Amino acid sequence: MVDDMEGLAGKSCAPCRGGVPPLPPDDAEELLRQTPGWTLAEDGTRLRRSFEFRDFVAAMQFVNRVADLAEEQGHHPDIAIHWNRVELTLWTHKIGGLHENDFILAARVNRLLERRNRA
Repeated sequence: MVDDMEGLAGKSCAPCRGGVPPLPPDDAEELLRQTPGWTLAEDGTRLRRSFEFRDFVAAMQFVNRVADLAEEQGHHPDIAIHWNRVELTLWTHKIGGLHENDFILAARVNRLLERRNRA
């Protein structure tokens, strides 16, 4: 059986057009349970996670992998880099809040980390 995070990580982001309402808080909370390490921020309108690495080079390697993933999915996070720390913030700009795509990308980022840790 596939666990919930793998379920989200196995999905692809679908193009989101304006006019779609953001996820209701209960739906966002349910999807949050499927994306370990991430938190809801800014009154539940953003999804955020911080990552720490051994140095700047490792942090930038991670950022580059996230950038490739984001480009592949057509869904791009806000990225803040602080030497060995990276903070990702996800939200769907067109709707001013969270969409399932944000949680899919979060789960895929988690999967990137799992693969890196296994290597």
